[in-house]
Amino acid sequence: MNVLVPVLIVLLTVVGMELFAWFAHKYIMHGWGWGWHRSHHEPPGSRERRGWFEKNDLYAVVFASIAIILIALGTAGGYPLQWIGAGMTAYGFLYFVAHDGLVHQRWPFRYVPRRGYLKRLYQAHLMHHAVRGREGCVSFGFLFAPPVSRLKRQLRERHGGPLANEDAATALPDAERASRRET
Repeated sequence: MNVLVPVLIVLLTVVGMELFAWFAHKYIMHGWGWGWHRSHHEPPGSRERRGWFEKNDLYAVVFASIAIILIALGTAGGYPLQWIGAGMTAYGFLYFVAHDGLVHQRWPFRYVPRRGYLKRLYQAHLMHHAVRGREGCVSFGFLFAPPVSRLKRQLRERHGGPLANEDAATALPDAERASRRET
């Protein structure tokens, strides 16, 4: 079998997952699924976010279960489901590295990007969290990040001016600023 077809299916699935994730994040997680997602918008150490896991992680369990089922069905003869499941798994891995590792630093990954795509991704997601609660947020994708200037403009339009923590969302974390002062 031609290896190009499975590779294309995996890549198209990763792109499709970003589109689906944007929709799910905006309309499900910030809609009727807020009960699970709320924990992700609470500060660390709050009642909603104690310990290693948060209730929002149940979304990852659901999507991983779907990917496992697709891979099993595909390997049992339901071609190309295994490659769609593999694409979902690849997307989940990228999400884990970029979102949980880079942005939220939920594992020993303390890199703060200073330029390029990763910086924009980092800042876009922090701007998503600049709003308290589920209403009026911006930037619902996980791997696609609109320009920061556009997100700031959207925040100002939605909230009648700049937010108190809007600029903090695009600044360096406290620990990073402190380490720069020491050098």
